[in-house]
Amino acid sequence: MQQPLQLPVQQPPGCGKSIPLSTSAVAAGAIPKGSVVCSNVSGNPYAGLVSHLRAAWLSGKTRPLEYRVAQLEALGRFLEEKKQDILEATALDMGKPSFEAYFTEILLCKNELHDTLNNLSHWAKDEHVGKNLVTQLDSAFIRKDPYGVVLIIAPWNYPIHLLLVPLIGAIAAGNCVVIKPSEISKNTERLVAEMLTCYLDSDCFAVVTAGVEETTRLLENKFDYIFFTGSPSVGRIIMTAAAKHLTPVTLELGGKNPCYVSDTCDVQNVARRVVWGRFFNAGQTCIAPDYVLCSVEMQEKLMPALREAITEYFGSNPRESPDFGRIVGDKQFRRVRALLSSGRVAIGGQTDEKERYIAPTVLADVQPSDPAMQEEIFGPILPIVVVANMDEAIDFINARPRPLAIYAFSCDSKVVNQVLERTSSGGFCGNDTLMHVTLTSLPFGGIGNSGLGKYHGKFTFDTFSHHRGCLHRNMGLEAINSPRYPPYTQQKLGLMTATFEIKRKGTCTLL
Repeated sequence: MQQPLQLPVQQPPGCGKSIPLSTSAVAAGAIPKGSVVCSNVSGNPYAGLVSHLRAAWLSGKTRPLEYRVAQLEALGRFLEEKKQDILEATALDMGKPSFEAYFTEILLCKNELHDTLNNLSHWAKDEHVGKNLVTQLDSAFIRKDPYGVVLIIAPWNYPIHLLLVPLIGAIAAGNCVVIKPSEISKNTERLVAEMLTCYLDSDCFAVVTAGVEETTRLLENKFDYIFFTGSPSVGRIIMTAAAKHLTPVTLELGGKNPCYVSDTCDVQNVARRVVWGRFFNAGQTCIAPDYVLCSVEMQEKLMPALREAITEYFGSNPRESPDFGRIVGDKQFRRVRALLSSGRVAIGGQTDEKERYIAPTVLADVQPSDPAMQEEIFGPILPIVVVANMDEAIDFINARPRPLAIYAFSCDSKVVNQVLERTSSGGFCGNDTLMHVTLTSLPFGGIGNSGLGKYHGKFTFDTFSHHRGCLHRNMGLEAINSPRYPPYTQQKLGLMTATFEIKRKGTCTLL
């Protein structure tokens, strides 16, 4: 049995200015010497911290590109030097296989980081825009300004990836950041609090370790932007807190992601790709295919192919496989296990509460009214719901809240395109699962109940940037401005119309 991850009590040189704060830590005097301690301004334990970061931001420290690049490169060193610590912490938290942990928590983070470093100078440049006749001699441009002090609240299922990817964009855009890792993934939370802060400038970046009560107090403070990843129920709480300060938000939520499988497809390939996407990270992935929609005939073909793929990936006893994870906590385990009462267990179904193990499971004969169809599963369970055809599948999808992702499998591209065109979701992937999020060139985000806003690659930079419309005019040439000044005349109106009017171009026939 693995021993708990032991992180050093004494921080290496350059540390000690981290701010892993909670109200209990302050009360116990557990803040390391040299830390920026929150004063209890306005009765809020985090007001001093936020004020400290705001002062740093107002000083302009984070604005130079050289500073941003230096902080981003420090993140890269964190990922490289603490790679083994990350793999160990995620294994302890949820039995995450090292392959999956490296791919999602390290490699994809590095991709986002390198994409940002490769393009930051271009992204941050003023964007010059078109002008009307009056402003031809002036400068019109969009300035990418940082918001200020932003808050990032990360979840437990991908505790490094879903923390660092938005952080990369926030730093690149020139913000100061309060980083709040999930308290549920305890080992990773401790790693972030004790180690990440050793790499970043403590005047501008702080890690807050907090439970529900402390996070509620944290949200009382005014932030200039809040980025939250989690459930729709908590997302509503975040949005309510943000509304008190008119703070803009990005909400990366979840939902029940449908996976339609048409009668014309390569059954073996479908099974392999669906099994991988559903049971990756033991099903604890916000974009995992949540349920399959297919005909009775396809269900009969798909079931043995799913069983074969599960055995190929995890062996005859997945419990012994080093490539299959565990549920993160007891509460989450009990919730997911209760969903096994839905329909009929066709594959898997074994559980072990002590290990928080739930076998890769496929449920057949599932009805829309069953418990597994009432909430996001977020575990290694795949229900199959029978529909007559594609039209019925589309109606089924559209009758429910818009999901974070929709998947469609068919050898006929027209079928895949029909599902794409007649539905709405945060993202879409045809003939595979999960893979769309590996592209930094695609925006990732939800719509409606599955979220608000988008990120990845340049989209993250844009999310944390205020696009400021700017016009810098010439102090001379006042005669050009005369027609807009009173007293108004018909002749002046004619001149204004001629110089300001945008005329519609000739119409064309859409092909």
